Amino acid sequence: MSELHAVAHKMVEKGKGILAADESTPTCTKRFEGIGTESTAESRNIYRNMLFTAEKIEKYISGVILFDETFHQKELSTGLTFPEYLTSKGILPGIKVDQGLEDFGSNEKVTKGLDGLSERLGKYYAMGARFAKWRAVITIGNNIPSDDCIIKNAEILAKYAQKCQQANLVPIVEPEVLMDGAHTVDESFDVTSRALNATFDQLVEHNVNLQGIVLKPNMILSGYECSYQANIEEVAEKTINCLSANVPIEIPGIAFLSGGQPDEHATLHLNEMNKYDSDWNLTFSFGRALQQTALKAWSGKPENLKLAQEVFIEKAKANSLASVAGL
Repeated sequence: MSELHAVAHKMVEKGKGILAADESTPTCTKRFEGIGTESTAESRNIYRNMLFTAEKIEKYISGVILFDETFHQKELSTGLTFPEYLTSKGILPGIKVDQGLEDFGSNEKVTKGLDGLSERLGKYYAMGARFAKWRAVITIGNNIPSDDCIIKNAEILAKYAQKCQQANLVPIVEPEVLMDGAHTVDESFDVTSRALNATFDQLVEHNVNLQGIVLKPNMILSGYECSYQANIEEVAEKTINCLSANVPIEIPGIAFLSGGQPDEHATLHLNEMNKYDSDWNLTFSFGRALQQTALKAWSGKPENLKLAQEVFIEKAKANSLASVAGL
């Protein structure tokens, strides 16, 4: 267990965060379409290469979540696989292991991918992975989420986490309450409380060692279509209160997802939360909020690579400062 504890603590080290670069091929393709670039295995490799080789990345980024394709691809100048290259920079390589969503009743989803998971985890560990990620998705809507859906997702997350620890990988546990919809910030608080509560009940029931996990929750926001949008101070206060009431103090740290918020909002919310005394290191595990501006700056053109790397590092540095309330 000591290896798991050490890795979990390194993932949420003060002043650093986790880069979520685990977009599936369809998601990546959609992002590339937005910048007028064809999405091929080669162009995706060039793009990820650009991010991972940015100067001083290891100063701000503790770990990178990879997609299976990227996990097997190579850093272009050294020929090392990306896990090998990241490890050489002192960055922990991680792997997304869930296999997407399936229907659960009407308008609700659970995450699939438990079949054959232990075997896959063993292979990823042997190839250099030191942590894994699994995302559960909870939607707020008419009469949803149901208790059944929340409990089912929590149970699946716990089974995944148990298998990870058996394979010597730290599980990122991600029960994401989506912010799409017109729900209020208080509804977001209530549903997130239910999801966190159920998740930790199941983790304990499945004998998951809480000191060897990292929690990746949503922030407590107003639904994006809600007429009243909670301000930065309110979001920070409600998020801290929600976590304090529902998350055990044993876990080493919390790495928030950005969940489609504007980049600046995600960073400012994180900065504000770190003004509070909390039981955990609070940091980031952002995808879009770290990559979006760099992706646009690159736009698939080789001559823009350097500029895009500078833009990416600027974002990484801003979030690193936010993780110590340094903005």
